Amino acid sequence: MAQENVSLDTVLSKIDADLPASLDRLLDLLRIPSISTDPDYKDACDKAADWLVADLASIGIEASKRPTPGHPMVVGHVDGPGPHVLFYGHYDVQPVDPLNLWNRDPFDPAIEDTAKGKVIRGRGSSDDKGQLMTFIEACRAWKAVHGTLPCKITFFFEGEEESGSPSLIPFMKENAEELKAEIALICDTGLFQSKTPAIITRLRGLLGEELTIKAADKDLHSGMYGGVAMNPIRVLTKILGGLFDENGTIQVPEIYEGVPDLPPEILDQWKSLNFDDAAFLGGVGLSQPAGEKDHLPIEMIWSRPTAEINGIWGGYTGAGFKTVLPAEASAKISFRLVGTQDPQAIRKNFRAWVEAQVPSDCSVEWKDHSCSPASEMNTTHPGFEAARKALGDEWDDPAAYAGCGGSIPIAGYFQNILDMDAMLVGWGKDDDQLHSPNEKYDLESFHKGIRSWARILDAMATAA
Repeated sequence: MAQENVSLDTVLSKIDADLPASLDRLLDLLRIPSISTDPDYKDACDKAADWLVADLASIGIEASKRPTPGHPMVVGHVDGPGPHVLFYGHYDVQPVDPLNLWNRDPFDPAIEDTAKGKVIRGRGSSDDKGQLMTFIEACRAWKAVHGTLPCKITFFFEGEEESGSPSLIPFMKENAEELKAEIALICDTGLFQSKTPAIITRLRGLLGEELTIKAADKDLHSGMYGGVAMNPIRVLTKILGGLFDENGTIQVPEIYEGVPDLPPEILDQWKSLNFDDAAFLGGVGLSQPAGEKDHLPIEMIWSRPTAEINGIWGGYTGAGFKTVLPAEASAKISFRLVGTQDPQAIRKNFRAWVEAQVPSDCSVEWKDHSCSPASEMNTTHPGFEAARKALGDEWDDPAAYAGCGGSIPIAGYFQNILDMDAMLVGWGKDDDQLHSPNEKYDLESFHKGIRSWARILDAMATAA
C-alpha cells in the first residue's frame, strides 16, 4: 500500500509540474467554436473532434472520429490492469448570444485574475471542455509516470449534447458492445455550494415543449380591431399564468404521478449539508424561494418537478411602437422531471390542458423538443465509495452523495442501453455562468480536478 501511495504522489507531482502545458492545451481546444446547434459551425465541430482524436493519440490511446447523421463522436480505448471504466464528456458548446454582454471574445480564452482567484474565461471552459480535459490530463500524467494507465478505459466524447443529442441513442445502440464497461464516469457537474466535492446520484429528467397560439390570418390594426378581435398574446399569457396555484403547485393534470416521497434518511443527509438558499439566490440578485411552499429549497432543486416558461414572444418588439394585434404568440416551456414521471404522459396531459383553454376562434400548434426521464444511480458498485474517499483526500471537505437539478440524459442512457450505472463527478462552481455570457472555470477547479481524477482512478484500481 505504501508503494501505491508513493506511485500516486509521483503522478500528482507530475500534474502540478505540467499545469502550464495542460492549460495551453485547454486554451487550444477552447479556441474552436464548436457550437453544435448552429449549422454554420459544423466544420468547427468536426475540427474539435479531430483535435481530441489527435490529443488522445499523443498519449498512446487508440482513438477515432466516428461519423453520425449530425456531429461526430470520438471513441478511444486503452488497456489497463484495473476495472473497465468508460469516461464520457462532450466537446460541443452553447451559442454565445448576446455577444455584447461578453467582456472578451468568447473564443479567445484567457486566464484572468478575479477577486475570487484565477479563472479560465471562455465559452466551454466549464461546460464541458474544461471538465473533459481534467480527465485526459490525469491520464496523460499517469501515462507519463508509469507508461500505462491503472484501469482499462474507453473514452466517449459527444458533439451534440448542447443540441439535444439526436445521434446519441442510435450510436449507442449500434455500438453497444464496444462501449459497454463496468461503470461510466461523467464529468459535467459541479461542487456542492462551490466547495464540497459531490458524487451526483440522481438527475432530473427533461421535457421541452413549444407552442404557438394563432388567431387572425394577419396582424391587425389595434384601433380598428382592438376589443373585438381575439389577441393570441392574451390567450397565451392567461394559460401560462395558470400553470401554478398560490402554493407553487403545478396545475397540469396528473403531473405528480411518479413523484416519490423523499426517504427520511436522504432528507436528513441533505439537511446536514446546510444548503444556504439565501446565498444561492443572493448570488444572482434574488432573495425568496419561489417554488412549492411545503418543501425545502434543496428538495425543490434535487427531487421535485418543475415547470418553467423559458421564452415568450409575439407582436411587435422592435424600436418605437406599432399598434397591432398580432396574428400569433409563442412560448417555450420546460419541465424538469423526477422519480418515475413519464415524460410522454406529461406531454400529452400538458397539451390537453392547454388546448382545453384555447378559444374556438384560435388554434394551437406544437413543436416537440427534448424528452428524457429522471435517473437515479445504484451506489453499491465499489467504485462509488472508493471515489468518495479519494475525493475527500484531495479537497478540504469530505465528498457527499448529492442530487442535481439539471438533466444529463446520458446517465439514463448508460443504464437503459448499456446496463451500467454512471458516476457523475465534476468541479464546476455555481458562479461559472454556464450557458451565459462570460462563462468561466476556476483554475483551482481545473488543477484539483485533474488531481482528483488521478486519485479516483488509483482508488478504483485498488478497490477492484
